[in-house]
Order: sequence, then structure tokens, then C-alpha cells
Amino acid sequence: MFNIAFILIIHSVLSLHPFVNTLLDWYPKHKRDLPWRNTKDPYIIWLSEIILQQTRVAQGLPYFEKFLENYPKVQDLAYAPIEEIMRHWQGLGYYSRARNLHQCAQIVVDKYQGEFPDSYQELKKLKGIGSYTAAAIASFAFDEPVAVVDGNVFRLLSRYFGISTDIASSAGKREFESLANELVPPNSPGTFNQAIMEFGSLQCTPKSPDCTECPLKEGCFAHKERLVDALPVKINKVKVKERFFQYFHIECGNHSVVKERTKGDIWQGLYDFPMKESASKKEFEAAGLELPFGLKNFVTPIVYESSHIYKHILTHQRIFANFVKFVVEPDQSEMLKAWTEKNNFHLINHKELENLGKPRLILKYLNDEK
Repeated sequence: MFNIAFILIIHSVLSLHPFVNTLLDWYPKHKRDLPWRNTKDPYIIWLSEIILQQTRVAQGLPYFEKFLENYPKVQDLAYAPIEEIMRHWQGLGYYSRARNLHQCAQIVVDKYQGEFPDSYQELKKLKGIGSYTAAAIASFAFDEPVAVVDGNVFRLLSRYFGISTDIASSAGKREFESLANELVPPNSPGTFNQAIMEFGSLQCTPKSPDCTECPLKEGCFAHKERLVDALPVKINKVKVKERFFQYFHIECGNHSVVKERTKGDIWQGLYDFPMKESASKKEFEAAGLELPFGLKNFVTPIVYESSHIYKHILTHQRIFANFVKFVVEPDQSEMLKAWTEKNNFHLINHKELENLGKPRLILKYLNDEK
């Protein structure tokens, strides 16, 4: 549909130069002053890239600063307990990133003597490092001329060159990566990669970009053809699943019952409360306040409170949660402890609970309880 412009561009390397030069001219005048841009240390660059995956800069920056303060070197991160790392990560989401972060640091220390590999191909072999992150580290830290292709780059290239290939398809990813690598100037790959991503983030925004003030507008296919809102094309929409959780906050003195999230579901390695998942909204709304998992057979709560419905949005899931709090008398603590062990739960004091890594949903509930 729009690919004639792309075909013409790819056959004439010279016609790419205005695009590249414009971005390189624009970048130093408009770039944000971010700490990971003032270094060529691959550890700092890697740390920032992992934290910023699926995360806005404003949200990720405090986490980056906290991790760098606690783990200034890759060795510090590698030797830290995973529970500590998960606690520092809590609230950031996509928790597999934190586990991969820890494993990658251990590999760098054990296999590479604490030094990150200096090539794109070797970096891709590390845990949790895909094509984008490997390209970012290779170009920013080691000046390797390899392109980074993130959502900002997809959008800018699609609009400027008039590419209508689905960016979610394998063919689309290959097409955009090929073009992006054609564009990377060998003498300043890191600066160009930063520039193209920053331009997409600040100027060529997903909605309502200011095309009148855009320095690329004269050569932009989407601007000339009034197709800015139509590009990029993404056909494969993410299907969002609704889930319904009823949490049981069981408290006895200064202790609460918690469970560790295990493999095969969201929030692996974090801690929440015993929970029953309803199959439907109707079942969820009809759920009663009975004590769970046979606990009612030998423990009598003296108070219970039902809080409001919490809504938590993930990329592929929309979670609705209700918290029911049961306060158990201290003289029944031994029976409660035996019950937790039988059901693979944990009875921990509230100071320990504070130090455990927890999903944002649990954090919000606990903050509301204070």
C-alpha cells in the first residue's frame, strides 16, 4: 500500500542522509538529561535498559537510581539475594525482568569475569537480553553500528518512509530492522540510536504529534499523505483476560498468613495472601465470607472486614480483587501455624511482611489498611 516510498529509499543510500543528519542535528538540542546517557559503562546501560522495558522514564528513573545505589557494580547485583532484588523491584511490574536481571548478573560475573561482552552477538546470548537490549548496549557502550528498534523507532520509520507492514508480524520486524540498520551511521551509532528513539518519544508521538513543528515533515510520507494516524499498522491486538481473585488476609496478633507466588502464573517469586480465584464475575460477586481451605473447622475469627473491589491492569490481564480480613485470636496461633504449614503458606510477623517483595495490588491494599 505505502511501500513504494520504502522501496525507493532502500535502493538509494544517499536519500537516507537527510533523515539521519536531521536527527543528529535535532538530538543535542532536545534530548533529556538522563543518567544512563552520560556513561559508556555497559553495566549502567544494561541496568537502565532492563528497567525501562515496558516502563515510562518517569516511573523507571527512581528504580534505576535505587538499584544503582544498592548495586553499584554487577558483582553487587550478582551476589545479592533474589528476595532482596524482588523487594526493590516491587511496584515496577513484569517481574520476570527482575529474575532475569539477577541471573544475567551472575552469568556476567561467573562466565565473563564481571565484564560484559563487547559485541551484539555475544550480548544476545545473555539471560534476558534480546535484540533490542543487545543493540542498545553494543552501540551505546562499544560503538558497534547496530540499530535499536523499539516502539518509537517502529513509529517514526513507518510514518517517515510510508511502511504499512504490520509491526507485530515477523516480516514487519525484519523489514524495520533491515531499514534501521541501513540508516545507522558507522561513525556515531550510539548517538543516532539515542536520537531516533528520543525523537519518537518526544516529537513523533503515538497520538497527536506536532507535525507543523517537525523538522522531518518535508520528507515524511505520512505527513504528506495525511496518514499519520494510520501508521504504524499493528494488526495483532493483545487479548486481555479478566480474572477474579478473592484474597483472605488472615491476621493473628502481629502475624499474617502469606504465600509465595510460584512458576506458571503472574508475580512469580513475590508474596501475596491465600486466595481463591473465581471462574466468572458472577461467581466472584456471589462469593461469601467463609474462612478458606478448611480453616473454619478449628479456628474462629473474632472480626472480619470486607474491603472494596480493587482493579489491577496488566498487559494481558485485568484483575479484580476483593480482600476479606479475618482476625484470629492469639490463643489459636499454634493451630493456625500448623494449618499454614500444611497448606504451604507462611505465618510471618508484620516486619517481615514489609520486607518481602509483593505485587502492587497487595501493596495498595496494605497501604489502605494503615
